Amino acid sequence: MIQKRCLLWDYTNTNNCPSQMDQVNFNGPMHSVSNWNAWTPPELKGRAPFRPMIHDAGKLSGNDWAINQGTQNSIIHYFNEPERNGISTQQAADAWNSQVVPLRNQGNKLVSPSCAGDEAGHAWIADFMSKIAANPPDYFGVHYYGPDGNAAIQEIQNMHNLYPNQPIIVSEIASTAQDLPSVVGFTVQVANWMDSTDYVFEYGFFGCMEHVADNFVSPAAQLMNPDGSFKDLMYKLMFDQPMHT
Repeated sequence: MIQKRCLLWDYTNTNNCPSQMDQVNFNGPMHSVSNWNAWTPPELKGRAPFRPMIHDAGKLSGNDWAINQGTQNSIIHYFNEPERNGISTQQAADAWNSQVVPLRNQGNKLVSPSCAGDEAGHAWIADFMSKIAANPPDYFGVHYYGPDGNAAIQEIQNMHNLYPNQPIIVSEIASTAQDLPSVVGFTVQVANWMDSTDYVFEYGFFGCMEHVADNFVSPAAQLMNPDGSFKDLMYKLMFDQPMHT
């Protein structure tokens, strides 16, 4: 079995519906968890690896930074769409070299910032990667949202061609189509392609949360109902490999 799927477990679930974590199948294709934070959801109870994140520049100090400094033998994500959060490539590179790279001393591996799959995101990450060429990441982070599975695959292929030395972690991906059949078709097509593509190390479909995060993401792509129960698409991601419509 190929185990590349990461559960994107929204941090609000820890307060609102933590018992739903008990319903997650970690014996199938889904094998890790991320919540956009440094702290591990206590409801995970050690059942799967947790992927901590240094979400933004504010997380480079204080309690969140202390948690990451104590993290060992993990895969740590660095910055979530920094080009949309007012973080310059120089600021990001300086912190990467001075603070983040030393986290490898505790056996950690590091993921580059995950930028949006648009022109601004592409430009930001290209400049960042050039600035940290002496200390490149272990994995290259990618985000992708859109209605077309072929375009999603092309974006991931393009990123691999640009940065061939780093396996790719698609840290967020989802269809933005508004109808469920289109969402399922996108998810099945792209998940099966990523499962069969050696250079894709891990991927997470957005998102497992009770309520839609914003007007951009599609309600049809949600993995959780407002009452915390899982939608059919969540069950497909937990159990189906290869996936099918």
